[in-house]
Amino acid sequence: MINYILRRIAYAIPILIGVNIITFVLFFVVNTPDDMARMQLGDKHISEAAITKWKEERGYDKPILWNNNAQAVGKVTETIFFQNSVKLFLFDFGRSDSGRDISYDIGQRMLPSLSITVPGLVFGLLAYITFGLILAFFRGSYIDVSGVILCVAMMSVSGLFYIIGGQFLIGKLLHLVPISGYDTGFNSIKFIVLPVFIGLIGGIGASTRWYRTIFLEEMGKDYVRTAKAKGLSETSVLYKHVLMNGLIPILTGVVVILPSLFMGSLIVESFFAIPGLGSYTIDAISSQDFAIVRSMVFLGSVLYIIGLILTDISYTLVDPRVRLN
Repeated sequence: MINYILRRIAYAIPILIGVNIITFVLFFVVNTPDDMARMQLGDKHISEAAITKWKEERGYDKPILWNNNAQAVGKVTETIFFQNSVKLFLFDFGRSDSGRDISYDIGQRMLPSLSITVPGLVFGLLAYITFGLILAFFRGSYIDVSGVILCVAMMSVSGLFYIIGGQFLIGKLLHLVPISGYDTGFNSIKFIVLPVFIGLIGGIGASTRWYRTIFLEEMGKDYVRTAKAKGLSETSVLYKHVLMNGLIPILTGVVVILPSLFMGSLIVESFFAIPGLGSYTIDAISSQDFAIVRSMVFLGSVLYIIGLILTDISYTLVDPRVRLN
């Protein structure tokens, strides 16, 4: 088991290094510090002195990979690559282009993101798997057909419609919860109910159809027919066999969601004015704060790789045969 986990971690390290290098090339080779200065200063006729000053304030005036003017290890450490790329592996995100401590901002904004994404994931999985099992149980009946039609219809509606419609109906007309904003402690509950509920409704269509397909595929396999031939009831087969054997593809789908638990939802947080990491990233893109964008790209990569490793570990719990691979 330990060897299996170590192998998965060893596979992940080159991926993370590759992502970091590609990000560095995109931000400092394709898009040079001079280009960043011009976009940040927003003046077509900006002077070279202003560009130089902007780069010096952010440490972008250093050489990219090798500093001939430095001494000893400073030739490597006093470079843009080391200061803005290598340090990310130590989770030293440095300061944003506006001068803020990025690590502090991430720590402050992580909880608001988690307060929305974690309930959304938990309640979403419970609801979608339940609905998928119901449709699979009544396969071919009017309940199944009606459910599939409803799912397709809900998939065809834009997520923005659910957000705007939910804000208008639940917040504006019924006045049940605030439309936007955020607070700390138990006061935050009234602000996160609407985003979580809208996210749940918006994902029913696609997720229920996907889980239904998984369960129907499992129900057509030989072990299900064998279980029925032994006299097990349809319900027992569905919950004890089909559901358990369908966990591997379900876990694969969940891993895609795991990074968003910490990174937040870009659209939802923006519409509901929630100070999470999603809105933090959007604000950084809008203000062209490249240091924040780089940090969030790296953090997202790390979280995604961690999610892959956790998924591999969970595979060994669901299917012991995976340990041999």
